[in-house]
Amino acid sequence: MTNKYEVDFLLVEDDHEEAELTIRSLKKNNLVNKIIHIDDGAEAIDFIFCKGKYAKNTGNQKPRMILLDLNLPKIGGLEILRRIKSSETTCMIPVVVLTSSAEERDIIDSYKLGVNSYIVKPVNFESFSKAIEELKLYWMVLNQGPPF
Repeated sequence: MTNKYEVDFLLVEDDHEEAELTIRSLKKNNLVNKIIHIDDGAEAIDFIFCKGKYAKNTGNQKPRMILLDLNLPKIGGLEILRRIKSSETTCMIPVVVLTSSAEERDIIDSYKLGVNSYIVKPVNFESFSKAIEELKLYWMVLNQGPPF
């Protein structure tokens, strides 16, 4: 089966060390072809909705999945999630919140806004890598995504 997406994962994470760890974990088993990393909320909105420097992107630039941190500069993760899930063109993109926040309010707000999954980042590398591997296996191999 050919990949109809130009982007497998859009990783929206402002901590560059955590982003590198996530990217390494995603690439570990060669199930992901292309990962885009964006480190602030405003640029993520531009990428997702083809605005600003991403205005020339085509419809197949939509990622298969968005990994979204909540605490981001410029525009927070909950606002990004709200915009994604309230737009007809992006509402079916699976969004997984991948954050250090275990706050009940963040979890509740995320699910009310339509997040597909909420994962609190494990503290140690081995646990984090295992969580990303399981996430990748489910969303990229087992799950049947929407036909864009």
